[in-house]
Amino acid sequence: MRTPTALVTGAGRGLGRGIAEELAASGWSIVINYCANAEAAAQTVASCQARANAPGQRFTAVQADISLAADRTRLVEQACAWNGGLEALVNNAGVAPKVRCDLLDATEESFADLLETNLHGPYFLTQAVARRWLAERGRAGSEALTQKNVVFITSVSAEMASIQRGDYCVSKAGLAMAVKLWASRLAPEGIGVFEVRPGLMATDMTAGVKEKYDALIAQGLVPAHRWGSPEDVGRAVRSLLSGDWGYSTGSVIHVDGGMQVPRL
Repeated sequence: MRTPTALVTGAGRGLGRGIAEELAASGWSIVINYCANAEAAAQTVASCQARANAPGQRFTAVQADISLAADRTRLVEQACAWNGGLEALVNNAGVAPKVRCDLLDATEESFADLLETNLHGPYFLTQAVARRWLAERGRAGSEALTQKNVVFITSVSAEMASIQRGDYCVSKAGLAMAVKLWASRLAPEGIGVFEVRPGLMATDMTAGVKEKYDALIAQGLVPAHRWGSPEDVGRAVRSLLSGDWGYSTGSVIHVDGGMQVPRL
């Protein structure tokens, strides 16, 4: 018995692992993409297996650097062939600047690196998956188990300016526009495209600034008065892939404890 299958990029740890775990608990099979840390990806596979609750669920880890065209091509081929088809793409993979610095001190190398992984990679991975989905229509045995959907994980930094990491903000703002573009292009094809916009998330990516943001949260930066978790993001993605959002393509789902609410 084949279960619906999702490709989750950057799922070896952090938000990607939280997304994979929540989908596993909802009966999905998952292609767990990772770039470099095979051990962490294996841990995600194991945690998904522990949460599986439907007959036929499967989990596999596939190494690929989404910033590289050849790796994207290989990833799509493997993901679509592995469990007999693919119903969802979750564009989660992303990197933070190696060094936070003022805009006047920022380097072109850091800017290019972040845009390659955070924007260029998911933009063209979506193109490759969408092309594959449309080419498969009408082929024998290619009927989808659920509606096909794409979810982009962006950030509150798509709108909130941070002059210590301008490259990251620009990459996420571009990704938010990619959601609008792909939602507009794929809506006539019956493919949903969504944006999940996390706020302050307790992951290894933010470990170095935990003390700073602990203080800001205590001062009211986040109305919910806490850090977000990978599970918070995972539950939002799980909902979007449930089939209940069929007339909401292009929607932005804020997972930020109320940070986006304008306040006095």
